[in-house]
Amino acid sequence: MDFTLTNEQELIKESLREWCERNIPMERIREMETAGHPLPDDIPKGLGELGVLMGTVPEEDGGSGLDWFTQALVAEEIGYADISAATVAACMAVMTGWGYTINKYASDKVKKEAVVPALKGQKFIGIAATEPGGGSDVSSHKSTAKKDGDHWILNGEKTFISGVEEARKWGGGYWVNVNTNNAPDGPPHKNMSAFYVPVDAEGFEPDEPYRDAGRLALSTSGFRMENVRVPEENLFGEVGRGFYYTMEGFDNARILIAAGNVGTVQRILDDGMEYIKEREAFGRPIAKFEGIQFELVELYRELEELRLLVYKTAWMQDQRYQNNKFKPTEVAKWISMCKWKGAELAVKAADRAMHWLGAAGYSDEYPFEMAWRGNMSYSVGAEGAKNIQKLVVGRELLGKEYIPYK
Repeated sequence: MDFTLTNEQELIKESLREWCERNIPMERIREMETAGHPLPDDIPKGLGELGVLMGTVPEEDGGSGLDWFTQALVAEEIGYADISAATVAACMAVMTGWGYTINKYASDKVKKEAVVPALKGQKFIGIAATEPGGGSDVSSHKSTAKKDGDHWILNGEKTFISGVEEARKWGGGYWVNVNTNNAPDGPPHKNMSAFYVPVDAEGFEPDEPYRDAGRLALSTSGFRMENVRVPEENLFGEVGRGFYYTMEGFDNARILIAAGNVGTVQRILDDGMEYIKEREAFGRPIAKFEGIQFELVELYRELEELRLLVYKTAWMQDQRYQNNKFKPTEVAKWISMCKWKGAELAVKAADRAMHWLGAAGYSDEYPFEMAWRGNMSYSVGAEGAKNIQKLVVGRELLGKEYIPYK
């Protein structure tokens, strides 16, 4: 493993940093978070012009063909700018992680109608897995699909879905998991299939956007499917393989979320250090007090640990796709460690920075409370809750016979 950046990677980071400074300075991040959804459409279009939105999609399909390590560097830069985890960071992670997976298993029809426009930031594509009865137990979802000639009829309900309002405004759709009951006497996960469902399909009924604690600039909502009719070409891959494809999609998105956390924690510490060196109490800068200084250096150590963990994991994902060097479950263990540690550290760093600032840290004069609220979503649920990541790691360490839910 060699994490020395190539000239191309340095140029990508530099151009993206300049784009972020021009287009999403902290003042605009706060404005978007305050105004709420939908996300301004110049953001995905700008990322599309740079070639970093869904950058891992192969060049032959219209993408930039970036490797996962380079895309992780992109996410890190975006996370540094978007401390809220709700504007560019959320949009990029969802669309890129799932965009790559959609492109991998989609028909030429779906690639043309959904993937190519999304690459340019002209449409939104995402994942619709969570249901009212539960999110983490993906294989037990109740939504169904019944074959009707050369079409499928979908019914069911999805909840806590990112970007529904953006998809309605820009156009686009979702990777939707449903039960096709193709193995009624077998394991539940073998009954799952996945389809592309456009938001303008007849029978697609969106819910009112939710009022979440954070991640306010990108909408969170749900939708119901009432006899939504989609053609056979909207099926991803093979019937009954949806569970495996979905786990791959989650893994791809989780790498980018963790990489974004690296950037966010770096920004929190940079801004926090600037404050504690200037703020004085009892006649000296508060950075001199061990209670603050030691917390800072401990967070810095954890940040560098996370950075190396993310870089290694992105490298492993590249080896998996390019050389078949690692099994998917082996990489999943490392991805889950990244997702668990990244979200946890971002929340922890924001929490400690708020305490360093005292009352000012609890106000919107500084961005730390916004960072705390936004990144908490990735700890409690978005793209996989923290405890689910622990289950994945435990499964790979101890063996499947020690999975607690079996």
